[in-house]
Formats: sequence, structure tokens, C-alpha cells
Amino acid sequence: MDYIIDHIWFVLLIIWGLPLGYYRSKFRKIVYQTNHWSINIKPLFLKELKGLFVNIYPDNISYKKFKSFYSFYLIIYILLFIGYLIFDNS
Repeated sequence: MDYIIDHIWFVLLIIWGLPLGYYRSKFRKIVYQTNHWSINIKPLFLKELKGLFVNIYPDNISYKKFKSFYSFYLIIYILLFIGYLIFDNS
């Protein structure tokens, strides 16, 4: 228990990061407009980044909602990572 308390930032980072694969897969399927499983292993990053920072489908409501959620999720993930780098004493 002392290990968890001493490394709380690392534990929070791991717990918050567990659903990242699912969320990224869902976002990539929306951006690349496919339901095929292989989109998860292809290194197609440019359209994904463009979809994250630019509104590439202005009429797609599900894209807009999930883009907002995914952006919020990634911001919290980045803040936890920064907290881990700054405050973890190990």
C-alpha cells in the first residue's frame, strides 16, 4: 500500500491510460470512415492528427462529439503525465 501512495502519479497515469486503445480505435474509425479492424495497426497519423486539431467533418455530429471527448481525455492524460514527471520522487 505504501508503494501505491508513494507512486500515486504513476498509478493514476496507468489507470487513466487503460481505455486509451479503445478510444483511439474508435476515433480512428470515425476519421478514416471505416469499421475494419486493421485501422488499429496501420501507421496513418496525418489524417488522425488533422482530425484532432481541425474540423474535417463539420456535418458529422458523432465526429464532433467524440472529438471533444477524445481531446478532453488526451488533455487529462497529458496533465497526468506532466504531474508524474514533476511530482514523482523516484
